[in-house]
Amino acid sequence: MKPARIIVICIAAVSAIGLALVVRAMGSSSNEPAAPAAAAPVEARPMTRVLVAAQNLTPGKRLTEGDLQWKEWAVDEVDPIFITDGSNTAPRVDAKPSAKAEEAVQRVARAAGDLAGPGAKSDYIGSVVREPILAGEPILGRKIVRAGDSGYLAAYLEPGMRAMAIAVTVESAAGGFILPGDRVDVILTRQTDRNGAAEGAAQSKYVSGAVMQNVKVLAIDQSTRAADNEQAVVGATATLEIRPQDAELLAQAKSEGELSLSLRSYADTAGPSGSVGRRQAASTQAVRVYRGGAPEVVVTP
Repeated sequence: MKPARIIVICIAAVSAIGLALVVRAMGSSSNEPAAPAAAAPVEARPMTRVLVAAQNLTPGKRLTEGDLQWKEWAVDEVDPIFITDGSNTAPRVDAKPSAKAEEAVQRVARAAGDLAGPGAKSDYIGSVVREPILAGEPILGRKIVRAGDSGYLAAYLEPGMRAMAIAVTVESAAGGFILPGDRVDVILTRQTDRNGAAEGAAQSKYVSGAVMQNVKVLAIDQSTRAADNEQAVVGATATLEIRPQDAELLAQAKSEGELSLSLRSYADTAGPSGSVGRRQAASTQAVRVYRGGAPEVVVTP
């Protein structure tokens, strides 16, 4: 073989080996995982839970469990007047919360403390709505009236109705088993005097009759609702919800005799409510009966 040809073959072999090494190096470098890029620092945004309306609430509405719900809220967007559950949570991230977020947490915590602290949902059940509240809107103290607060009874009254109290005892209030929210009839018992025609002596008679029917009991003394485990409430006054025109009738009945409350069944509360007229309690007739020639005056309702 000629020397020139041998040289060409050697050069080709060296070139092939070099090309194979280059290709192998390129393949191994492409299989290596790429170095992860440095992750940008993420700020944890602390969250808390705010008490909001679960549905649209109108003035006079008495809040129930279904009217309220907790909603996740960013701490730095919580107004100090919001009602929170006192929790402060943050997403699980590796980054440490920023100084701004920590300051917001402390600010809300101080504000909650200034407002007598966060409250549980149960603390607001039974409160009465004073101003309209939209679904998802935070519950604000100025828009509701809690039981025992000033103005609670005025907010709880139905539009156009009035509240009026009467004196009661254990006997005249069904043994104390009449509770706020029950329906009752108001019975008037009064004394009437008639003179006998012959003897001229005064004879006393008592008549009774209903003056109000199916009226709602707003409170017994200052209790507007009974405790969960309370079966009876004993008080000296009962506050009733009546119409304006019935307030005068009830005031007159109070001055004429003794008033008693007759408790109604829950199944018997769908009838008319209010005055039943004065024919039973106020209108009486005297009938003169002769027995053996001696006159006797009998008073009939």
